Amino acid sequence: MKPDKTMKPVKHDRRGFLQAAGAVAATFVLGNLPFTAHAQTGAAAKMKIGIIGSGRVGSAVGGAWVKAGHEVMFSSLDLEADKKLAASLGPNARAGTPREAAAFGTVLLVSVPYKALPSVGKDLADLIKGKIIIDTSNPIVARDGDMAVAAREKGAGLASMEFLPGARIVRAFNAIGAARMAAAASASERVGMPIAGDDQAAIATASSLIRDVGYEPVLVGTLAAMGKHLIPGTPLGGERSPEEVRKVAATLK
Repeated sequence: MKPDKTMKPVKHDRRGFLQAAGAVAATFVLGNLPFTAHAQTGAAAKMKIGIIGSGRVGSAVGGAWVKAGHEVMFSSLDLEADKKLAASLGPNARAGTPREAAAFGTVLLVSVPYKALPSVGKDLADLIKGKIIIDTSNPIVARDGDMAVAAREKGAGLASMEFLPGARIVRAFNAIGAARMAAAASASERVGMPIAGDDQAAIATASSLIRDVGYEPVLVGTLAAMGKHLIPGTPLGGERSPEEVRKVAATLK
């Protein structure tokens, strides 16, 4: 993947990266408005979001975005199920094929079994190039086989970059269970959501959308350095406060 010449360099020093992460949102552009404009209005820009894989995570997160006022198109291998899901969520939700969802969304959420990720990248190659993708998919050896072994050894962040070439990837919703995602916005205290990415504007957009679901995003590092930790069973797995996420991330390499 050729580097984006407009992208600001990402520091790989762990302490410097984590210190800089807290200031990310103040300088990035979100949608068509600067972040400061969003902060003044108290609301994120309403966006068109395509869901590729409307299983437990995709349906829960997509449903939360519909409630937050975004337009969401759900897609999977079962179009009829997606139509029923969209009908239950109201006029801001719709259903389509994966290609239709990829074309519809300014931002895409990809939430498929990891073994399907290469096919997603191949089938949607012309539609995902340059788009922000929130990658929730995890390599699970018992389900995904040998390719999951290779992805975990390499690191899921780097593997996803290879499977989804040209996309501006942010890994998120990987280390937290799906059971409470649909109700996160109503929780009394926000859980920290560890995220990893390389593209600053993509990180800012994803962070805003994560807050709309009800979590507090915590940028823990780059896809290469920290994307490998954003899977179940790692020190970053499970629900923690944002400060606890930062403390754990600071101990990882």
